[in-house]
This record gives sequence, structure tokens and C-alpha cells, in this order.
Amino acid sequence: MKNCLYIIAMFMSMSSIAQNRWADSLQTAIDQAGEKEKPALLNELAEIYRINKNYRAAESTARKSAAIALKHDNFIDATKAYTLLVFTRINTQQLADLKQISDSALTLAQQAKDPVAMAYGYYSQVLLFKMLDNGEEVVRFCNKGLKELENTDDPYIAARIYYRLYAVYSDWNNEARVNTYARKATENALRTKDYNLLSNCYMAMSVAHEYNFNTSKSQSQLDSTLFFLNKVELLYRQHPGQVGNFAYAIACINLANCYLKYYSETDTGAAAKGMHYANTARDLTKGMANSEEVVASSLGILSEYASRAGNKTQTESYLLEAYRVMKAQQPPYYYTLINVVQALSSFYEQQGDREKALKFQKEVTEYNKKDFNQKQAVNAQKLEIQYETEKKNNEMQILKEQERNRRLQSYLYGAIALVAVLALLIMYRANRFRMRYALQRERQLQLKVKLEKEEQARLKAEQQLLETQQQQLKKEVMANVLQLEHKNQTLINIKDKLAEGDKVNMQKILKEEMILDSNFEHAKLQIQQVHPDFFYLLNEKAQRKLTMLDLKFCAYLYLQMDTRQIAQLMNVEAKSVRMSRYRIKQKLGLDKEEDLNSFLQGLGA
Repeated sequence: MKNCLYIIAMFMSMSSIAQNRWADSLQTAIDQAGEKEKPALLNELAEIYRINKNYRAAESTARKSAAIALKHDNFIDATKAYTLLVFTRINTQQLADLKQISDSALTLAQQAKDPVAMAYGYYSQVLLFKMLDNGEEVVRFCNKGLKELENTDDPYIAARIYYRLYAVYSDWNNEARVNTYARKATENALRTKDYNLLSNCYMAMSVAHEYNFNTSKSQSQLDSTLFFLNKVELLYRQHPGQVGNFAYAIACINLANCYLKYYSETDTGAAAKGMHYANTARDLTKGMANSEEVVASSLGILSEYASRAGNKTQTESYLLEAYRVMKAQQPPYYYTLINVVQALSSFYEQQGDREKALKFQKEVTEYNKKDFNQKQAVNAQKLEIQYETEKKNNEMQILKEQERNRRLQSYLYGAIALVAVLALLIMYRANRFRMRYALQRERQLQLKVKLEKEEQARLKAEQQLLETQQQQLKKEVMANVLQLEHKNQTLINIKDKLAEGDKVNMQKILKEEMILDSNFEHAKLQIQQVHPDFFYLLNEKAQRKLTMLDLKFCAYLYLQMDTRQIAQLMNVEAKSVRMSRYRIKQKLGLDKEEDLNSFLQGLGA
């Protein structure tokens, strides 16, 4: 065992030498580089100082980098330098001007107009809100940083942002997100040459698998937890000086805790590994500034193993050493100190030494008060930063709102002017259209009126023509009916004479008929001139008492035929014609003095 410890100590010494050599080589490169190339190298050196807990040198180097970068308007490296300053101020709990430095980093990033610089600027805000325990803002700014990197590949800052997302969701016990972001952080870290960052991402993977193990109780998940922690050890050995002692010590503490927590007390192999890694962590951080919690944690694990082995003396020795280490820390980290003192109180109570148990229990109470006061002081600083942050955010919001209102006002005025111009144009065009439409409408109406008049004239002419044709047809029908009736009557007379045995002189009859036909053709032309309402008016006057023979007689009189012609046409005696004239006057209600012919002529007119 002594030989093993000697090998570990020798390796740690070699690692420390390698880290110093790495820093020295960077310093040599800085001394030889031109001034414009120095900021990037100084940022790298400041990060080495930071991971090795040399915060004063880290801050000094970062400030020097920022000054040179700003001298040459190199806003990208200036943003990175200010982000490093935020890191170191949080590590040393110097919170007074933390908000101002973080905002400066974001302002410089905006001046750089570069997506990588913006990702660093947002990352500085992530660190600020992580310190303020504001997980929602951490996630918001992480997402902003990742959005800047969508079209730009920078695995270094991407790995850091994903690591912070992992840490937030780890605090929220979101197993799925812890696994997702730990994996993404590791994938990006593998593409860099920052092995200290990669070791932190491997530890994140181990935590993710520990979450999985606590859920599933699968041995493979526990093996994966140990696998990723062992990869940190492998990195530490393969790349001396490029993985900080502190990072490796944390991995050793996690390994020792896994063997203590998840393996049986009777598993001597697991116990040996647990003590080995606890001693390694203790030796790695012994004498290192700001590493007292790691030393105390390793001693606490060793005391637990000693207690399991029943070695009370060694248990007491480890706890007292942890107590001295934590008491020497300035300012003390009360959370770990309280755990150590509580463990001592419990130990002495179990041993029956009530006096010492009471003494350390009183110290627990005292340190709880001091821890409370310390937390109150830190919380006061956090609240002040939150107040300043909210105040600035509100001011920015007001300025943005005012700017937005100004823009909206400008847009509104522009829109009003545009609408007014459009309205005038529309009104002008509408007026022209209305005038053109009215003119066109008037023309259409005129044309329509003209067409309607022409149509009415045509219809009237057609109607008049039709009426004339109808009247002509009526006249022709009336004339033809009269002629047909006469022929029929002639035929009837001939028939009657033949039936009585009288001789019929056909030659004479035909000669008379030819004369009558000639007269009738002339009469027919005259009858066709009779007014179409002649017979209607005649009937109305006679109150429909006239017979068809009476109407024929009236027609002949109207045509101004004399008694002889009428007698021939009607094939009656002249005496009968005179009797018919008298009878018709009575039916028409005419006085004796009134002339029937004059009456009929007036009626026809």
C-alpha cells in the first residue's frame, strides 16, 4: 500500500509539473506573439489559472487580454475575456460588480456582430443567473446561445452551454434532460482539445447514468457510471497538465462515493478502491487553495470506511483532520464544516463521551447561525444583483417599448399618409369611373329608349297590319258569306221548282246569275269596305232583334243598292224589300220620318 501511495504522489507531482510547464509554454508563446495575437493566448492562459484555482492570476490575465483586444477592436476575444472575468468573480464570490461585468461581455458581443461572440455573451448571462439560482433564465440564455450557433460551428462554447443545461436539469431532477444534455455536452467536448472540459462532461455522463441506475437498479447503469469516471482518470494520465488536479480530484471523490454507497460493506475489493480514490483526491488537493471541501469530503469517506472496519481511532483521526482543514479555510464553507462537526458529535456520542459530543453539537448550532448569516449576506448581494438586473431589464423594456411605440407611430403616420393617398387616388378613380359609368349608362338608356320606341313602333305597325288584315278578312268573309248564301238560295229555288215539276229555263237562270255575279263582284268590293264593327253596332242598336236576313238587307242598303237590285240578290219581290225596310226600322227603333239609308251610312262611318 505504501508503494502504491508513493506512485500516486509521484504521479501527482509530475502532473503538477506538467501543468506548470503548460502554463509556462503558453507564457512563452505570448511573449513571442504579436500584440494582435496575444488576446487569444492570454484567454487560454487565464483559463488554465482558473481551473487550477489561481483566481488572482486568472483575473489579472483576463483583464490584460481584454485591454489588448479592445485596443485593436477585437471584440470577440474581449467578450471571451470578460466571460472569464465573470467566471472568476463567481468562483471567488466577488459579486459586487458581477452584473456590470456580465453586461459588458454581452455588449462587447453585440459590437462584435459575430454569432460565436454572441454565444459567449449569452453564456456570461448564463453564469450570472446560475449564481442567482434562477434556472429559468439560465435555460433561456442557453437557448439563445445555441440559436446563435445554429449556422456556426464552435464545439467549445456549445459544450459549455450544454453542460450548463445539464446542471440546471440535474437540479430539477429531470432524468431525461440530464441524459440528453450530458450527452450533447460530451459530443461537443470530444471535438475540442480542452481535456479539462471533457473531463467535466465525462463526470456529467456519470451523473446521468447514476440517475438511470437509481431508477432502474440496473448493474449496467452503475457500470456506466464508473466507466465515465474512469475515463476522467485516463484523460488525466494521458494529457498531463491539461486536466486540472481539482477536476480529477472531484472524479476521485465521485468514484470513492460510488464504491461506498452502492457496494456491500463486505465487498473488500470495492472498499479498497473507495479508499484508494478518497486518498487520491485528498493528496491531489492538499495545499491547493480553495480546495478544502474536496479534502474534507475525502477524509469523510475515509472515516466512514474506518468506522465500517471498527477502527475508532482512525475514524476519529480522519474526522478531526477534516475539522482542522475546514476551520483553516477563510472564509469557512459552513455547509461542509457543519457536516464534519455533526459527524464528530455523533461519533463521540456513540463512544459515550457526552462532553465532547455536546461541545461539537454546540459548534453545530453556532456554525448553523454563521452559515445562515453568511447565506443571508450572499443572498443580500444576490438580491441586490437581481434588483439591478430587474431594474435594468425594466429600463431596457421601457426603452424597447418606447422605441417600438416610436416605430409604430412612424409606421402609423406612414400608413395614414399612404391610406390618405390611396383614398384620394381611389376617390379620383371612383369619380372618373362613376362619371364614365353615368355617361355609359345614359347612352345605354338612350339606346334602350330608342330601341324600345322602335320596338313599340314596330309592334304597333305589326298590330295595325294584323288588325287591318283581320278586318279585311272579316269583310271578305262577310262578302263571301253573302254570296254563298245567295247561291245556296238560288240552288234551293231550282231544286224546289224541279220537285214541283215546273220547267226550268236554265239558260235564263244562268244569264241572270252571271249578271248578278257581275253586280255582286262590284258589291263585294264595296262590302269589304264596311266598318268591322258595323254589324256589332247594328245589333246593339236593335238590341239583338235582327236576323241574318235583316243583317244582309242592311248591308245591301249600306252599299246603296236600290230595291230592284236587292230583290234580285235576295230573290224576292220588290214589295218584300219594302216590307223588310219597314220591319228593320221598327227593330232599330227609328221614327217614321228617319231615313234608314242615312242611319246606316252614319253607323258605318
